[in-house]
Amino acid sequence: MTDQTQLIPGNTLLTNSPEEGRALAVKMARLIIKITQPDAEMREKLRPKYANDAAMLIAIGQTVAMEFATIAKANDYWKEEVK
Repeated sequence: MTDQTQLIPGNTLLTNSPEEGRALAVKMARLIIKITQPDAEMREKLRPKYANDAAMLIAIGQTVAMEFATIAKANDYWKEEVK
């Protein structure tokens, strides 16, 4: 991991809305990939493999869902806003 990569953007999981929380979850999932494979050229080479593999795409969706669940919990499910 490089010193410049911040795994939790802004160093907080708190967001103003579920939409912002979902966007943060996607960003965090992308950062996981960047940290796991720091070589941008290699990530580009690998992209066609996972872009055409349903199982890998589902795994990406599951990763985002896990990040979003963590963010939602940290935001107390946005309290009364969405209930």
